[in-house]
Amino acid sequence: MSNILRRGRLEAAPDEEILRYTSSMEADRWIFNADIAVDLAHTVMLREQGIINEEDCSKILSGLLKIREEGMEKLDFSYEDIHISLESRLIDMVGEDVGGRMHSGRSRNDEVATCIRLTLREELTGLLEEIFALRKTLVTLAGKHTETLMPGFTHLQHAQPTTLAHHLCAHEAALGRDFDRVLDAFSRVNLCPLGAAAFASTGFDLNRKRTQELLGFDGLLENSMDAVSSRDFLIECASVFSNLMINLSRMTEELVIWSSSEFNFIELDDTYASTSSIMPQKKNPDTAELMRGKTGVAVGALMSLLTICKGLPLSYNRDLQEATPNIWRSVETARISARVMEGMVRTMKIHTDVLAAQSITGFTTATELADTFVRETGIPFRTAHQIVGILAKEMEKPTMEKIDSVAEFVLGESLSSRGLTEYMVKEALNPVSNIKRRKIVGGPAPEEMQHYLGKRQTELELNEQEITTLKDSIDSAFETLLEVVDEYRKI
Repeated sequence: MSNILRRGRLEAAPDEEILRYTSSMEADRWIFNADIAVDLAHTVMLREQGIINEEDCSKILSGLLKIREEGMEKLDFSYEDIHISLESRLIDMVGEDVGGRMHSGRSRNDEVATCIRLTLREELTGLLEEIFALRKTLVTLAGKHTETLMPGFTHLQHAQPTTLAHHLCAHEAALGRDFDRVLDAFSRVNLCPLGAAAFASTGFDLNRKRTQELLGFDGLLENSMDAVSSRDFLIECASVFSNLMINLSRMTEELVIWSSSEFNFIELDDTYASTSSIMPQKKNPDTAELMRGKTGVAVGALMSLLTICKGLPLSYNRDLQEATPNIWRSVETARISARVMEGMVRTMKIHTDVLAAQSITGFTTATELADTFVRETGIPFRTAHQIVGILAKEMEKPTMEKIDSVAEFVLGESLSSRGLTEYMVKEALNPVSNIKRRKIVGGPAPEEMQHYLGKRQTELELNEQEITTLKDSIDSAFETLLEVVDEYRKI
């Protein structure tokens, strides 16, 4: 092999071990299609600027399309990266006098930065779709359970009664913020570094706006040094993916706990379970557990990126080659986890009878009882808190007689003498009445939940349109690029 990159400055061929150590070819599988697109757009622009002639442009474009059709496996993996391997393959096809002109005015530095952004924006739009699908499933499921009682928890102990809809919507709200973060990150990813060359731009009269448009970017990274050396967008995305995975891991933790014999709130579909090699009765929530574990992949990728990028002087440094495999692992983990979670939630069996029965255990209505004392008798909340705390220590369901006894101990008078009735106590201890009373914004009352779900549905419709707009914009740019390529190939 005559190495088109090393043959001028370097005499010795790279040692095989060093080549394996420094090669990014395997990780570059992620950016194969993006690299072809970048080469096509750059070649079109070179022709339009008069830097290469029409005939050479036609041959280069035809060669690139042939390489795309052949696939990455036809490339020479003895090169250190896909960019040189692809260029070498092109030169083999059309000759160096033609193919050797494609790289005019360009460096691998701006080339790879552009390829990463092209690929990552595709992954981001896919992730938006997957988060959207999960949120839609949660909202749909919540709509069926606005009156399904369940215990709410703090410190994993029964705290207050709530509804399953209220609980599911808490997770959906967090995922909604994840969606917004991905969308926000997209705006900084979808900027074009192409034309920055090594870091100081180029003396060739390139039209950077033209390649930006052909590749469907929203704008340019104007400073050429920043364009090739910045990987803050990778750190931002890795942080977004980590946050999403942490939110998903909270959900998986609950699925694991809720599917246990001790809770028995749900049963996961067999698709997402496994059994034991020795204990035939076991149905283990392995998929949920693995998702909980895979959160470490995303968080680990973020830590790696932060460490790799720390302290790098401007402009480009080869350390950055180690950054990209981390972002691909992270986004792949996030995407498949969101898809799998949607399936687990959609297919799980909910034991509503168990949820309802558990909603009143552990004196979950204690807060409402204290609130009732305040509203109906006028005593301070802290005093009511003390009375109910004493009652909770002694019994789970207090009687009117016991309430008065404790009140006399604390206040020196009974609460019945201040207007509290047995009916008021009964209503306070009733979980259904308890929840219906909580109808302020964001509360679990069925009436409020219906209003809330309507707002979430409206937001989902807007989000769906945002996804469609992004995808249409990218697809339209790619179609335009191919149309121009097809036109210039015929000359």
